[in-house]
Amino acid sequence: MVTSHEQLVAALRASITDSGVRPGTEHPCPYLPDRMSRELAFSADELTPRFYHALMDLNFRRSGSCIYRPACVACQECRQIRVPVADFRPNRSQRRCWKRNANLVVEVGAPLLTEEKHELYSRYLCSRHDRQMSSSWASLRNFLYESPIHTLEVTYRREGRLVAVGITDAEPEALSTVYCYYDPDLPRDSLGAFNVLWTLDLARRKGIAYVYLGYYIRDCAKMNYKLNFRPCELLRPDGSWERCE
Repeated sequence: MVTSHEQLVAALRASITDSGVRPGTEHPCPYLPDRMSRELAFSADELTPRFYHALMDLNFRRSGSCIYRPACVACQECRQIRVPVADFRPNRSQRRCWKRNANLVVEVGAPLLTEEKHELYSRYLCSRHDRQMSSSWASLRNFLYESPIHTLEVTYRREGRLVAVGITDAEPEALSTVYCYYDPDLPRDSLGAFNVLWTLDLARRKGIAYVYLGYYIRDCAKMNYKLNFRPCELLRPDGSWERCE
């Protein structure tokens, strides 16, 4: 018997509840100052198609082989955000971004870590994250180049030079942008936004219904830009989706 997406979400919700797994210990929140956070997490060597999509609808994300969702004591600000591909309409700024990057050569393949990508990632972290994240080869490999599901790597080049890399998880009915790192010397090109736009276009061409953008956090500037891709939908604590036109 074929299980619908909704049935799979319900079954996973019940299974997680019955498993007795508990959140980890509290630690300082990486997104909101003066708050503590904790996660419900497990590791996976391999997930069959459709399972990760159902987990995203339960507010889970992945980092490497770790599947997690926030389970904070007094906060529910981390909300999964997705874009219905057929309804998406780029705004003026996004149309300019698409035109500005029309000369990029885009290639899609299996994730493959190279020295060139590691160098770009190190420069990106140095400029964006105040050295809070390790730029070592092993950290990058574990973070983005180990995955229990089907994952794509999208490379963007201008005149042969690597300027951005996007990591995207691919499910039959959804794409999920995992991370994008890019040349910090090209802020005007808005390469992070272009990666989202390109992923939305890929989903449109492949007939995929949704692109998930990770967590939206209202009071965190690094996370609330995702609301600019409209219409979009925010996951409510009860599991339903709130439409944002």
